[in-house]
Amino acid sequence: MGLISKEDKEYIREVFSSKLTNPVTIMVFVSEKSPCEYCKDTVELVNEVSSLSDKLSVEVYSLEKDGEIVRTYKIDKVPAITFRGERVYNIRFFGIPSGYEFSAFIDDIIDVSRGSSRLSPLTKSKLKEIDKSVHIQVFVTPTCPYCPRAVRLAHQFAIENDNITGDMIEAMEFPELANKYGVMSVPHVVINEKFEFIGAYPEPQFLQQVLRAL
Repeated sequence: MGLISKEDKEYIREVFSSKLTNPVTIMVFVSEKSPCEYCKDTVELVNEVSSLSDKLSVEVYSLEKDGEIVRTYKIDKVPAITFRGERVYNIRFFGIPSGYEFSAFIDDIIDVSRGSSRLSPLTKSKLKEIDKSVHIQVFVTPTCPYCPRAVRLAHQFAIENDNITGDMIEAMEFPELANKYGVMSVPHVVINEKFEFIGAYPEPQFLQQVLRAL
């Protein structure tokens, strides 16, 4: 039957037809040994999305067998998704992008295809000044309606500056990591391991938090 309804497929197909410009490769990382409850569903979901546009393709990699590319993309947990467009982007999903996060996944595909984000000119200008490594981890749950905003901002920041890496982390799929940072509510944002805040901040305030972390 598939994971995406017929109606949603038709809508996404129309969106992709009007908004995708350049090809995008969706890279999925799974494990053949360690327990990975959502690996199979993640591959199925990505394949269904890819089938909705001839500009999309899928590559599936094994955590155990594809060590070189796993290290290149710094994948340390699965399921994981990242993208390759005209260049490689430091935007990643750790956990299946289901529920409310599915919209962030679709929007990321569009941005990667276009090679640019939807941030304001002022934000883009400020981001280009960042010359240090920034790692933004956004902990989410599929039922959180506010989480996609935080994920999208982290990912768009990474699109604008290669020094920035933006990760979505599904808290229920990675409970040990969520416990490490004391995640009690979402979105819970962790920057460079040491700076944290909770909530779906608007773009200017989210930028201020990143700058404060530096």
